[in-house]
Amino acid sequence: MGILQEDVVIIRQSEKEGEASEITINCPDKTGLGCDLCRIILFFGLSIVKGDVSTDGKWCYLVFWVIGKSETRWSLLKRRLVEACPSCSSASEISFFRSELRPPKPPDVFLLTLCCHDRRGLLHDVTRILCELELTIKKVKVSTTPDGRVMDMFFVTDTRELLLTNERRKETHGYLKAVLGDAMISCNIEKVGSEITACSQASSFLPSAITEDTFLLEMPNELPSGTLTSSNVSITFDNLLSPAHTLIQIICQDHKGLLYDIMRTLKEYNIQISYGRFTIKQRRHCEIDLFIMQVDGKKIVDPSKQKSLVSRLRVELLRPLRVAVLSRGPETELLVTNPVELSGKGRPLVFYDITLALKMLNTGIFSAEVRRHMIGGREWEVYRVLLDEGDISCVPRNMIEGDVWKMLMGWE
Repeated sequence: MGILQEDVVIIRQSEKEGEASEITINCPDKTGLGCDLCRIILFFGLSIVKGDVSTDGKWCYLVFWVIGKSETRWSLLKRRLVEACPSCSSASEISFFRSELRPPKPPDVFLLTLCCHDRRGLLHDVTRILCELELTIKKVKVSTTPDGRVMDMFFVTDTRELLLTNERRKETHGYLKAVLGDAMISCNIEKVGSEITACSQASSFLPSAITEDTFLLEMPNELPSGTLTSSNVSITFDNLLSPAHTLIQIICQDHKGLLYDIMRTLKEYNIQISYGRFTIKQRRHCEIDLFIMQVDGKKIVDPSKQKSLVSRLRVELLRPLRVAVLSRGPETELLVTNPVELSGKGRPLVFYDITLALKMLNTGIFSAEVRRHMIGGREWEVYRVLLDEGDISCVPRNMIEGDVWKMLMGWE
C-alpha cells in the first residue's frame, strides 16, 4: 500500500477572507517532523489557529487550520511541505533509519552585494523581495556612506538551490530592480566559501550588559524590570490518564510561531508526540494537550526531567525572542535575539518583521548586522540595528522596543 505524492499534503483554501484554510498532511513519521512543518508554515506568514496531530511512530496524520493572507502562494507552500515529509518508502524501518543516518548536505551560501541610494524603508523592501524569492538570510551587514548611499551585504541560501544558474540570478536582479527602481546602483551575486560564511562569533562582540539576562534558557524567579514577555504560562504533567503516555497540558497566550516554539523545544529534548490538539480561544487564549513519550517509548516520570522541560517550555513561550533598545555611547541600538535550532536553522522572518516595524514607525536604519554567537553552549541569532539618530528624538525608545516586540509576536 502507498499514498500518491499529491495526497501527502492537501490544502483546502477558505472561501471567505478571514476564515481558516485547512492543511492536511499524511506521511511517514520522523523525529522533529512537526517542528519542520510548523517552521515552513511560519515562513509563509500563516497563523495556526487550530491543530490536530496523531502518529503511531511510523505514520503520522496532521491537520492545521491556518489564517493566511490574500497573497499567500498556496501551491508553493504545498510543494515545500511535501519536500519536508519523508518519502513513503521510508515507512519501512530499514529505509527509515538509513535516511536518519545520512546527514543533509549543507546548502551553498551566496553573497548578494547591493548598492543603492538611501531612502526610508529601503532595507525592508529588499528583505521582503528576498523572502518572496525564497532566499534565506543567514548573515547581514548594512552600512550607510556619508554621501547617502547604502551598501547591503546579504549572505543567503537558496531554498530552490538554483542560485548558481544565470537564470536564477537574473530573476533576483529583476525583482530587486522592479521594486527599487532608480535607487538601485548595482547588484552582484557570488558563491562564497565556508571560511567566509562562518556565522558563529565570540560573545565579546556583544555588549556585556545584556549577555547575562538575555540568553537565559531557564526562567529566573524574577526578571529585570521592563522585560518584555508574553502573559502567564501554565504547564502541567499527568502520568495517570494514559497507561503509555505522559500528558502535557499548556495554557498560554498565542503568539506568532507558538506551535513552532513548542515543537522545536520537544524536538531538542528528543521527545515524541503521539497525539496532540491545539486550539485558540477568545483573546489569544491557547490550550494545548500533548500525549508524549521519550525516545525509548517510556513516560516522563523523572521529576528532574519534568522540571527541566517545564522550565524550558516556559522560557520559550514567555520569551521566544528578546528585544531591547540600548545606548551605545551617543548612538542608539536595537538588539533582537532568538535561539537557533540544533539543526542550525534560524527563526523565520525575524529580520523581515524588525525592518517592517521600523518602517511603520518611520524610523531610519543607519547600519545593521545579523550574526550567530555561541553563548552558554547554545547558538543564538543576534540582530543589531543602529538607528538613525535624527529619528530617535521623534519616536520614544520604549515605543520602538514595544512596537518591534509586538510585530515579532504577531500582535501588531
